[in-house]
Amino acid sequence: MAKPQAKQLVVCVDNQGYSVSLEKRKIYVMLRDAMAEKHGLLRIVDESGEDYLYPKMFFRSIALPQSVKKAVMAAA
Repeated sequence: MAKPQAKQLVVCVDNQGYSVSLEKRKIYVMLRDAMAEKHGLLRIVDESGEDYLYPKMFFRSIALPQSVKKAVMAAA
């Protein structure tokens, strides 16, 4: 059985070439993927509801109060 992936919240700061899949200034769920990160990519659950790899430079990590983070993760 695969272990659950660690999730983190990130905000999109650029969507050049991916305007259909990503919205600038929107919060996304990032799934930890060490191999992708070694290649400068992040695994993001995008507008399709599926996870895909996108350039790491398109996102910034964000810190939210635990209650807000819990609400955002529940809505994702």
